[in-house]
Amino acid sequence: MVRRNSKHPTKMGSSKITRRSFLRGTGKMAIAAMGFPYVVSSSALGKAGTVAPSERVTMGMIGVGLQGTHNLNEFLRTDGVEVVAVCDVNRRSDAYWRGASPGFKGHTAGREPARQAVENYYSQQKSSGQYQGCAEYGDFRELLGRSDIDAVTVCTPDHWHGLITIAAARAGKDIYCEKPLTNTIAEGRAVCTEVARYNRVLQTGSHERSRDNARFACELVRNGRIGKLHTIRVNMPNNDSHHEVIRNNNTPPAIMEVPDGFDYDRWLGPTPWAEYTEQRCHLWWRFILSYGGGEMTDRGAHIIDLGQLGNSSDSTGPVEISATGSAPATGLYDTFLEYNFECKYANGVQLIGESVAPRGIKFEGSDGWVFIHIHGGRLEASQPSLLNEKFGPQELHLGRSPGHHQNFIEAVRSRGTTMAPPEVGHRTATICHLVNIAMLLKRKLQWDPTREVVVGDEEANRMLARPMRSPWRI
Repeated sequence: MVRRNSKHPTKMGSSKITRRSFLRGTGKMAIAAMGFPYVVSSSALGKAGTVAPSERVTMGMIGVGLQGTHNLNEFLRTDGVEVVAVCDVNRRSDAYWRGASPGFKGHTAGREPARQAVENYYSQQKSSGQYQGCAEYGDFRELLGRSDIDAVTVCTPDHWHGLITIAAARAGKDIYCEKPLTNTIAEGRAVCTEVARYNRVLQTGSHERSRDNARFACELVRNGRIGKLHTIRVNMPNNDSHHEVIRNNNTPPAIMEVPDGFDYDRWLGPTPWAEYTEQRCHLWWRFILSYGGGEMTDRGAHIIDLGQLGNSSDSTGPVEISATGSAPATGLYDTFLEYNFECKYANGVQLIGESVAPRGIKFEGSDGWVFIHIHGGRLEASQPSLLNEKFGPQELHLGRSPGHHQNFIEAVRSRGTTMAPPEVGHRTATICHLVNIAMLLKRKLQWDPTREVVVGDEEANRMLARPMRSPWRI
């Protein structure tokens, strides 16, 4: 077993190749040389089917706000995972959540409460000498520098996803990165390149893809049960309470003192400097284009992702994008709240989106339709009998996930492919970003999904990447 200290990580002293040493720096060369996946044998498991200490996947959690805390709890409950470190630019939750909408107050956020939650969860193992404590960091680079960490989560605001994921891949870590995979198309391609170069496993946090119902619905489509697919309709309403706050925000934000324990400069990271206001951070950052893409890259990254799966276009994208929309004209927020968009694929399928309820996605074919509700995965169909269909051995089977987080851990152990690998996450995020760009420019885009450029539109191509504030760069 690798002994760990909450402040000073130890190094492995033995020359024996275990799964953990295989996954780290020397593991990268081993994978390339052997050319086959490393599988943990049953003999490596501990008593009663539990994973032996030397074979546990040790994890560090980068970003432990609302979604980061959710992912932390999921991995704590995942067998064979040991969380040994947490990282966040926010020390505690008190001041950080002061500006959150009423529905989000009271949530744990920050590295101190996250560390305490981890140690409380492991209290029984800790008392028996199996667990050596959880470290906390304010700088993700310190966490990535630990040689005893196999995998990390990246649950930061979107503008940090690409930089941290690439740094993690280069540090030899496997990565669970929240959706959208990155905040620009150029960063997404860079993530795909670096994850492949360093032989890392990555799961994009598009967890709707792991729902049995969603996978079954996409099997209906791809096996021709609704006839020839011609239209995919995406419903993405902005009708929650926090959307109303955005709509009603029409005055310049009050400049505030940065809360104690919150490293605001590091939170801004590669984005332009801006004075602190609680309305810029917390939940609200996703409605400012410097940090996120609004609902289009939030739940849109879930819904459009299923459109990609059902259309069998995970490795490509549409060739034409047209969109109109409206965003707040004044105040701090500038992402689109109302929109209509149409994306046309080379196979003739059209993906049409509106800011209407109910939230979900509808596949329309020549012989019927099927609708997936987001979130929850409830299905509706033109014919109820469609939902009882069975698929023969020669038909397409998309497989089932044991759960998005468990699927990631299984792929880490087997060196296999996750349900939402980098290319999938990148291609889905690309559609979201292209729709936003089309709305910003107010014109149709001709997209080349092979070269990943907008044909004949240099202004649009300049929007595929963004300059980064020094010293941050890919």
